[in-house]
Amino acid sequence: MRLDRLTERIWVYPYEEERDRPNLSYIRGDRWSLAVDAGHSDDHVREFYQALENVGLPLPELTVLTHWHWDHTFGMHAVHGLCLANERTNLYLSDFRAKLEKEGPAFFLSMHESIRREYLNGKPVVVTPADLVFRRGILLDAGNCPVRVFRAEAPHTDDSTLVEIPDEKVLILGDCTGGTFPDWAMDHALAVKLADTVRKLNPDVCLPGHWTPLAPDIVIEDLLNDIG
Repeated sequence: MRLDRLTERIWVYPYEEERDRPNLSYIRGDRWSLAVDAGHSDDHVREFYQALENVGLPLPELTVLTHWHWDHTFGMHAVHGLCLANERTNLYLSDFRAKLEKEGPAFFLSMHESIRREYLNGKPVVVTPADLVFRRGILLDAGNCPVRVFRAEAPHTDDSTLVEIPDEKVLILGDCTGGTFPDWAMDHALAVKLADTVRKLNPDVCLPGHWTPLAPDIVIEDLLNDIG
Protein backbone atom coordinates (compact mmCIF):
# COMPACT_ATOMS: atom_id res chain seq x y z
CA MET A 1 0.00 0.00 0.00
CA ARG A 2 1.14 3.55 -0.65
CA LEU A 3 2.49 5.95 1.95
CA ASP A 4 0.72 9.32 1.74
CA ARG A 5 2.50 12.56 2.58
CA LEU A 6 0.33 14.83 4.72
CA THR A 7 2.74 17.72 5.40
CA GLU A 8 6.45 18.48 5.18
CA ARG A 9 7.13 16.28 8.21
CA ILE A 10 4.15 13.89 8.39
CA TRP A 11 3.27 10.79 6.37
CA VAL A 12 0.32 8.41 6.73
CA TYR A 13 0.06 4.71 5.97
CA PRO A 14 -3.67 4.60 5.17
CA TYR A 15 -6.43 2.72 6.93
CA GLU A 16 -7.99 -0.45 5.55
CA GLU A 17 -11.62 -1.37 6.16
CA GLU A 18 -11.49 -5.15 5.56
CA ARG A 19 -9.21 -5.87 8.51
CA ASP A 20 -10.20 -2.70 10.38
CA ARG A 21 -6.64 -1.42 10.22
CA PRO A 22 -6.26 2.22 11.27
CA ASN A 23 -4.10 4.95 9.82
CA LEU A 24 -0.51 4.68 11.02
CA SER A 25 1.21 8.06 11.13
CA TYR A 26 4.89 8.90 10.83
CA ILE A 27 6.49 12.15 12.03
CA ARG A 28 10.01 13.04 10.91
CA GLY A 29 12.10 15.32 13.11
CA ASP A 30 15.58 16.51 12.34
CA ARG A 31 17.09 14.15 14.94
CA TRP A 32 14.68 11.22 15.15
CA SER A 33 11.25 10.07 14.05
CA LEU A 34 8.15 8.66 15.69
CA ALA A 35 5.04 6.77 14.69
CA VAL A 36 1.51 7.05 15.99
CA ASP A 37 -0.16 3.71 16.71
CA ALA A 38 1.31 0.25 16.48
CA GLY A 39 -1.10 -1.52 14.16
CA HIS A 40 -3.38 -4.52 14.30
CA SER A 41 -0.63 -7.16 14.16
CA ASP A 42 3.02 -7.69 13.27
CA ASP A 43 1.99 -8.07 9.61
CA HIS A 44 0.50 -4.58 9.70
CA VAL A 45 3.70 -3.18 11.20
CA ARG A 46 5.90 -4.90 8.62
CA GLU A 47 3.85 -3.51 5.74
CA PHE A 48 4.05 -0.01 7.25
CA TYR A 49 7.82 -0.27 7.66
CA GLN A 50 8.25 -1.53 4.11
CA ALA A 51 6.35 1.52 2.87
CA LEU A 52 8.69 3.76 4.90
CA GLU A 53 11.78 2.03 3.54
CA ASN A 54 10.45 2.29 0.00
CA VAL A 55 10.62 6.10 0.22
CA GLY A 56 13.88 6.21 2.18
CA LEU A 57 12.51 7.08 5.62
CA PRO A 58 14.21 5.64 8.72
CA LEU A 59 12.19 3.44 11.05
CA PRO A 60 10.62 5.25 14.01
CA GLU A 61 12.51 5.38 17.28
CA LEU A 62 9.27 5.77 19.24
CA THR A 63 5.66 4.68 18.71
CA VAL A 64 2.90 6.59 20.51
CA LEU A 65 -0.42 4.87 21.21
CA THR A 66 -3.73 6.71 20.90
CA HIS A 67 -5.68 4.14 22.98
CA TRP A 68 -5.56 0.48 23.92
CA HIS A 69 -7.80 -1.14 21.27
CA TRP A 70 -6.27 -4.11 19.47
CA ASP A 71 -6.21 -2.62 15.96
CA HIS A 72 -3.97 0.18 17.28
CA THR A 73 -1.74 -1.80 19.64
CA PHE A 74 -1.42 -5.52 19.01
CA GLY A 75 1.52 -4.97 16.65
CA MET A 76 3.58 -3.48 19.49
CA HIS A 77 5.82 -6.53 19.83
CA ALA A 78 7.06 -5.93 16.27
CA VAL A 79 7.76 -2.19 16.39
CA HIS A 80 11.21 -0.68 16.08
CA GLY A 81 12.31 1.29 19.15
CA LEU A 82 10.11 2.00 22.16
CA CYS A 83 6.36 2.42 22.74
CA LEU A 84 4.76 5.25 24.72
CA ALA A 85 1.26 5.08 26.22
CA ASN A 86 -0.73 6.80 28.91
CA GLU A 87 -0.98 4.87 32.16
CA ARG A 88 -4.61 3.82 31.65
CA THR A 89 -3.85 2.45 28.17
CA ASN A 90 -1.00 0.45 29.63
CA LEU A 91 -3.25 -0.95 32.36
CA TYR A 92 -5.83 -2.08 29.81
CA LEU A 93 -3.14 -3.78 27.72
CA SER A 94 -1.81 -5.63 30.77
CA ASP A 95 -5.32 -6.74 31.73
CA PHE A 96 -6.07 -7.97 28.21
CA ARG A 97 -2.79 -9.89 28.06
CA ALA A 98 -3.63 -11.59 31.36
CA LYS A 99 -7.04 -12.59 30.01
CA LEU A 100 -5.48 -14.02 26.84
CA GLU A 101 -3.01 -16.03 28.88
CA LYS A 102 -5.82 -17.38 31.06
CA GLU A 103 -8.54 -18.02 28.46
CA GLY A 104 -6.76 -18.28 25.12
CA PRO A 105 -7.56 -16.24 21.99
CA ALA A 106 -11.05 -17.62 21.18
CA PHE A 107 -12.90 -14.82 22.97
CA PHE A 108 -10.85 -12.22 21.12
CA LEU A 109 -11.36 -13.80 17.71
CA SER A 110 -15.11 -13.99 18.32
CA MET A 111 -15.38 -10.23 18.85
CA HIS A 112 -15.48 -9.21 15.18
CA GLU A 113 -14.97 -10.55 11.66
CA SER A 114 -12.21 -8.04 10.98
CA ILE A 115 -10.17 -9.58 13.80
CA ARG A 116 -10.56 -13.05 12.33
CA ARG A 117 -9.40 -11.73 8.95
CA GLU A 118 -6.28 -10.23 10.55
CA TYR A 119 -5.50 -13.41 12.48
CA LEU A 120 -6.08 -16.10 9.85
CA ASN A 121 -4.65 -19.62 10.05
CA GLY A 122 -3.86 -19.64 13.73
CA LYS A 123 -1.72 -16.52 13.67
CA PRO A 124 -0.70 -15.88 17.29
CA VAL A 125 -2.18 -12.97 19.22
CA VAL A 126 0.58 -11.14 21.07
CA VAL A 127 -0.08 -8.33 23.54
CA THR A 128 2.70 -6.35 25.19
CA PRO A 129 2.69 -3.35 27.52
CA ALA A 130 4.32 -0.05 26.61
CA ASP A 131 7.94 0.69 27.44
CA LEU A 132 7.25 4.26 28.55
CA VAL A 133 4.19 5.58 30.38
CA PHE A 134 2.89 9.10 31.00
CA ARG A 135 0.06 10.31 33.21
CA ARG A 136 -1.46 13.49 31.71
CA GLY A 137 0.79 14.53 28.86
CA ILE A 138 4.30 14.86 27.56
CA LEU A 139 6.05 17.19 25.13
CA LEU A 140 8.52 15.52 22.78
CA ASP A 141 11.14 17.19 20.59
CA ALA A 142 12.17 15.12 17.59
CA GLY A 143 14.46 17.88 16.38
CA ASN A 144 12.85 21.20 15.37
CA CYS A 145 9.56 19.32 15.48
CA PRO A 146 7.71 19.50 18.82
CA VAL A 147 5.08 16.84 19.37
CA ARG A 148 2.55 17.21 22.15
CA VAL A 149 1.05 13.95 23.45
CA PHE A 150 -1.79 14.26 25.96
CA ARG A 151 -4.85 12.55 27.35
CA ALA A 152 -8.24 13.96 26.41
CA GLU A 153 -11.79 13.33 27.50
CA ALA A 154 -13.50 11.65 24.55
CA PRO A 155 -16.50 9.41 23.86
CA HIS A 156 -14.71 6.40 22.35
CA THR A 157 -12.62 5.25 25.33
CA ASP A 158 -11.55 6.68 28.68
CA ASP A 159 -7.88 6.31 27.76
CA SER A 160 -7.89 8.48 24.63
CA THR A 161 -4.60 10.16 23.71
CA LEU A 162 -4.30 12.99 21.19
CA VAL A 163 -1.10 13.80 19.32
CA GLU A 164 -0.61 17.41 18.24
CA ILE A 165 2.16 18.52 15.90
CA PRO A 166 1.70 22.28 16.36
CA ASP A 167 4.22 23.53 13.81
CA GLU A 168 2.54 21.36 11.16
CA LYS A 169 -0.95 22.36 12.38
CA VAL A 170 -1.97 18.69 12.54
CA LEU A 171 -3.95 16.87 15.24
CA ILE A 172 -3.96 13.07 15.25
CA LEU A 173 -7.18 11.82 16.83
CA GLY A 174 -7.05 8.05 16.81
CA ASP A 175 -10.61 6.81 17.25
CA CYS A 176 -11.58 9.29 19.95
CA THR A 177 -14.46 10.86 17.99
CA GLY A 178 -16.40 7.59 17.76
CA GLY A 179 -18.82 5.98 20.18
CA THR A 180 -18.00 3.01 22.39
CA PHE A 181 -17.39 -0.48 20.98
CA PRO A 182 -19.40 -2.56 20.10
CA ASP A 183 -22.71 -0.61 20.05
CA TRP A 184 -21.11 2.77 19.19
CA ALA A 185 -23.15 4.59 21.84
CA MET A 186 -22.12 8.24 22.08
CA ASP A 187 -21.72 10.00 25.42
CA HIS A 188 -23.08 13.49 24.74
CA ALA A 189 -21.10 15.31 27.41
CA LEU A 190 -17.81 13.77 26.27
CA ALA A 191 -18.56 14.61 22.64
CA VAL A 192 -19.02 18.26 23.61
CA LYS A 193 -15.78 18.26 25.60
CA LEU A 194 -13.83 16.76 22.70
CA ALA A 195 -15.33 19.24 20.24
CA ASP A 196 -14.22 22.04 22.54
CA THR A 197 -10.70 20.57 22.74
CA VAL A 198 -10.41 20.44 18.95
CA ARG A 199 -11.75 23.99 18.64
CA LYS A 200 -9.22 25.37 21.13
CA LEU A 201 -6.28 23.61 19.47
CA ASN A 202 -7.38 24.99 16.09
CA PRO A 203 -5.39 22.67 13.77
CA ASP A 204 -5.52 22.93 10.02
CA VAL A 205 -5.90 19.16 9.65
CA CYS A 206 -7.36 16.44 11.87
CA LEU A 207 -6.49 12.80 11.20
CA PRO A 208 -9.04 10.24 12.43
CA GLY A 209 -8.10 6.63 13.01
CA HIS A 210 -10.18 5.09 10.22
CA TRP A 211 -10.84 7.88 7.75
CA THR A 212 -9.14 10.42 5.53
CA PRO A 213 -7.78 13.73 6.90
CA LEU A 214 -10.51 16.22 7.80
CA ALA A 215 -10.85 19.91 8.48
CA PRO A 216 -11.46 20.58 12.18
CA ASP A 217 -14.83 22.19 11.44
CA ILE A 218 -16.06 18.88 10.05
CA VAL A 219 -14.83 16.97 13.11
CA ILE A 220 -16.51 19.43 15.45
CA GLU A 221 -19.75 19.41 13.45
CA ASP A 222 -19.84 15.60 13.40
CA LEU A 223 -19.32 15.42 17.16
CA LEU A 224 -22.07 17.91 17.89
CA ASN A 225 -24.46 16.38 15.35
CA ASP A 226 -23.97 12.96 16.94
CA ILE A 227 -25.38 14.26 20.20
CA GLY A 228 -28.62 15.41 18.55
